[in-house]
Amino acid sequence: MQYLAKRQLLRAKSASEKIEKIGVETPFWKRAMDVAATSFALLCLSPILLLVALLIRFDSRGPILYKSKRVGSGYKIFSLYKFRTMRTDADQLISKMASQSMYSRASKVESDTSGSDLCSECQSLGKCQKLLFFDNKEICELKYKEEKEQAAAFMKFQNDPRITRVGKFLRNTSLDELPQLLNILKGDMSLVGNRPLPLYEAEKLTTDDKILRFAGPGGLTGLWQVTKRGKGKEDMSEEERIQLDIEYVKNFSFKMDMKIIFMTFPALFQSENV
Repeated sequence: MQYLAKRQLLRAKSASEKIEKIGVETPFWKRAMDVAATSFALLCLSPILLLVALLIRFDSRGPILYKSKRVGSGYKIFSLYKFRTMRTDADQLISKMASQSMYSRASKVESDTSGSDLCSECQSLGKCQKLLFFDNKEICELKYKEEKEQAAAFMKFQNDPRITRVGKFLRNTSLDELPQLLNILKGDMSLVGNRPLPLYEAEKLTTDDKILRFAGPGGLTGLWQVTKRGKGKEDMSEEERIQLDIEYVKNFSFKMDMKIIFMTFPALFQSENV
């Protein structure tokens, strides 16, 4: 994955002067704003951070913080911090509920599509049009994406029993994201930028038309989050998000960042995660 990402990044840099100019370095004004704003925020929010930490500790067993590997600017992999919102025995809960009808249907769909390494479109053509290397083997990119979407749908619940009582509140209010201020202070990401992605999602975005998304800073909030709220959209397609991420990379500035920050505050009161 890292080899493929670096190869695509070098190819994009050689083909675009804009990427070479932006690169993956954070401008001085942006880094200065990140350090100043984050330090001030941590100081002001320290009582809330302490209270949330205590609530998590008393509500369920396990660590206070949860760390997940994410891919940021320039395909840099780092540990993203969040307040833990799920029970530590989440995997066991999933196994116990495997007999429920919604899971049986998802398993059936997955088994129906797992007999071949090609998607239906590639099967009709007799060969794969987009090859992806995953776990040291070749797999159809469309097939990979299809299986990941099915897995994601399989793991989503209306009332997810894996989420703790405190965790549900933290997710609804976006307070579980506050530890990412530490990531910003460390320089892993910025206040405003493109959201760092899980590894499996970043692996899909290594084509020439999407690699520009990683040529700008990663961020706690970004253009597509506030655009979604501004247009009153209940959902936004993956392609729309990618295009807005690319638009931010091409046009980000101090003025644009400040506008996104001020538009983010009302978005925190939305019930869905933006």
